[in-house]
Amino acid sequence: MNSPLFVSLLRLIGAQVCVHACMTGIRMAAPLMALREGYGAVAVGVLLALFALSQVFLALPAGRYAERHGLHRPMRLAAAVATPGALLAVVWPVFGVLCVTALTCGAAACVAMIALQRHVGLMANGPSELRQVFSWLALGPSVSSFLGPLLAGMLIDASGFRAAYLLMALLPPLALWWMRPVAELPGHGQPAGDRRRSSWDLLRGKSFRDLMLLNWMMASCWDVHTFLVPVIGHERSLSATVIGTILGAFALAATAIRLLMPWVAARLREATVIGAAMLATAILFGLYPLASGPWLMGLLSVLLGFALGSVQPMIMSTLHQITPRERHGEALGMRSMAINGSSVVMPLLFGSVGAVVGVGAVFWCVGAVVGLGSRLAWRLPHATTEPSPVTAPPQNGGGDA
Repeated sequence: MNSPLFVSLLRLIGAQVCVHACMTGIRMAAPLMALREGYGAVAVGVLLALFALSQVFLALPAGRYAERHGLHRPMRLAAAVATPGALLAVVWPVFGVLCVTALTCGAAACVAMIALQRHVGLMANGPSELRQVFSWLALGPSVSSFLGPLLAGMLIDASGFRAAYLLMALLPPLALWWMRPVAELPGHGQPAGDRRRSSWDLLRGKSFRDLMLLNWMMASCWDVHTFLVPVIGHERSLSATVIGTILGAFALAATAIRLLMPWVAARLREATVIGAAMLATAILFGLYPLASGPWLMGLLSVLLGFALGSVQPMIMSTLHQITPRERHGEALGMRSMAINGSSVVMPLLFGSVGAVVGVGAVFWCVGAVVGLGSRLAWRLPHATTEPSPVTAPPQNGGGDA
């Protein structure tokens, strides 16, 4: 990887950290505030689901918007949505306003993430460099998932929830300042016939469908961990700092494993990495409810971070190789829509099931599904540098599939 590319990549990672940390910090603080105000697990599930609800509807439009306008305009839009949304929680920190904040911060994170991922995919040359740049870019959410909850937890214990929300509101403008020197890349604009082409025809490719299903399973595991750790911590009277540290340890482990992913990717095919991660996740989910104290929870959180953190670079690299270059934005939008649709439904399900049979049952059920689903990962074909014929634009000039 040449030096100018690496410098630009570092700036994009920093911008990603700022926008995403705004969401992850509030995503930890808002449910904890709701719990302390006397709301139950179902209400917390609703609140967490709202972080993903706007992303379900915005993902495909955000992908097309990035294809038309490139990088900087979507990032400015994300900051213009996230900062006022977070400031609302500073002024009126009540449950109803927190729901609005969840919607705005989730929407901003979606727009920014898709624009950044598309831009980085265009920066890379060839499969090897794709794995490298996405392994580096994957560090961004890991770092922000560590810094956001940790900083929010420390500020909550020191100065209260308003201070935590205020700090989160300052992060998106910082992202815009940091990424100013990054130049736009050629290649955005509406391809011929795109107005008549449906994004759903991407699902005609079996490899793309399988990849989306695998991504959904692993994303659900992130949702389980993010949702249930604050609930378990509250039940066991852990402080906000301890809960934030447990979540931060998970993110730090995901960051550490992603530092090794370029080396791993050169030696193992994507299917091997994804399949092994799914089996490890199933085992760890079986053990998690049995953890008796914060230190053991922290250890399992670290191991789970290693497993889940290894998956995204492999999925992103494969996605960019099996879809046409001019449809990367749409493919990223569909991926985001699928996993965030799950994030809307699954916390509601987790809260309902957890309230009836306990949080341990949720861990065990999700672990069983992921363990069984690992068979699909082992059958994932080698990614190629050419788009799959069934995911290429229709030969009749476009038309809904």
